[in-house]
Amino acid sequence: MSAAVSNSAAAVDPARAKHKRRAWWLKQLHTWHWISAAVSLIGMLLFSATGITLNHAADIPTTPVVVRSQAVLPAPLLAELQVAAKRAVADGAAAAMPDAVTGWLAQSLDVRVSGHVVEWSVDEAYVSLPRPGGDAWINVDLVTGEVERETTDRGVISYLNDLHKGRHAGLAWSLFLDVFAVACLLFSLTGLWLLQLHSRGRRLTWPLVGFGLLVPVVVALLFIH
Repeated sequence: MSAAVSNSAAAVDPARAKHKRRAWWLKQLHTWHWISAAVSLIGMLLFSATGITLNHAADIPTTPVVVRSQAVLPAPLLAELQVAAKRAVADGAAAAMPDAVTGWLAQSLDVRVSGHVVEWSVDEAYVSLPRPGGDAWINVDLVTGEVERETTDRGVISYLNDLHKGRHAGLAWSLFLDVFAVACLLFSLTGLWLLQLHSRGRRLTWPLVGFGLLVPVVVALLFIH
C-alpha cells in the first residue's frame, strides 16, 4: 500500500513542480509588467498624443508669438566682452561668454546663455538659444554695447511635439527618454511573455499578434515609396 502511494506521489510531483514553476513565472511577469506600465504610463500617453499631432502637424494652425527686447551693456562689461571677442577671433576657437556678462544678461533680460555656443566676430557676439516649442537668440554689438534679444513661442502643441522628438530639450530630458524607452521595452516584452503563457486558453492570441505585425509591414511595402 505504501509503495503504491509512493509511486503515485512520484507521478504527481513533476506536474506539481511544473505548475509551481509556471505560477512563479506568472507572478514575476505580472509584477514587472505592472511596474513598467506604471513607470511608462504618462510617457506613453504623451507620446501617443503627440504622435497624432506630429502626424497632422500641417493641419494644426499655429501662430508664433515673437517678443523682442533691448538693453545696453554697461561699459566695464562691454570692455571685458571686447577682450574675449578679440581672443576668440585670434585663436579661432570657441570661447564662452564671460561670467560677469552671463550674470548681467540673466538679471537684465532674463536670458541664460551659459553652456551655449557663442559665435564671435570683431563687431558682435551672437548666441542661438533654440528650445522646445520655439527659438530665441541674443546679439551683442561690440561697438555700441547694444543687446538685442528675440524669442519665438510656437505654442503648447509645438512644445510637446518637440519634446516627443527630443529637440533642444537638454540632457535631463534625454536621460528621461532613455529610462522611458527601457520601461516600454520591459512592458512590451513581459506582455509578450504573458501572452505566450496564456495563449493555450486564448486561441486568438497569436492571430491577433500576427495581424498587428502584418498591417505595418503591408502598409510599408505597398504604400511607402
